Amino acid sequence: MAREAREAEEDAAGRRQKGTLLLVATLLIGAWLIQDGNRTSSPPQPSAAQAAAAGGAVEPAEVPAEPMPRALPVLVRIPELSVTAPLVPLALGADGHLVPPPADRPRIAGWYAGGITPGERGTAIVAGHVDNADGPAVFYALGALRRGEHVDVDRADHSTAVFTVDAVEVYDRSAFPDRRVYGPADRPELRLITCGGTYHAATGYSGNVVVYAHLTRPRPA
Repeated sequence: MAREAREAEEDAAGRRQKGTLLLVATLLIGAWLIQDGNRTSSPPQPSAAQAAAAGGAVEPAEVPAEPMPRALPVLVRIPELSVTAPLVPLALGADGHLVPPPADRPRIAGWYAGGITPGERGTAIVAGHVDNADGPAVFYALGALRRGEHVDVDRADHSTAVFTVDAVEVYDRSAFPDRRVYGPADRPELRLITCGGTYHAATGYSGNVVVYAHLTRPRPA
């Protein structure tokens, strides 16, 4: 029975990974994170030192941990950036694009509820605004994260999934590597995504900042 239950959970996780892959075909995440805020400064952008290795390989900064059971995420914390944000589920709208967190609630982030939960085997997606008309939002400083720093996701079962940052990249929207960012993984991984690149008043940000991280320290309930 234990083996059957494990196989059933693996099958379900596989289906959720396929759900995440729907984003590859339908989502240009920068299109909905762009805000026309009255910006007086630019958010930090990742340095070349925080990028993945040559050829696109993302080398783990710490030894990966085993997957955690599925549990809904409720809070994301990034200690180095002093970020603590509630997580709300995000879904695809009728047009096939991800419905963003409410623009009038700039201090919350969202996770793609049609895919993997943070801590499960596979690629979990968390996104948040960089700014809005009133100024900086929850992921304004995301580009300042560095390899080896941590992202904690508190879950509804009172466990915490601790992820270690492997790389931080900025991509132009016209060359966004969909499959690299959203594609499946054989270990628990996390992507944090917000707007980045050059800002233009008429069109918003030119690209996206993406943080690559993997599970290293699961804290059970």
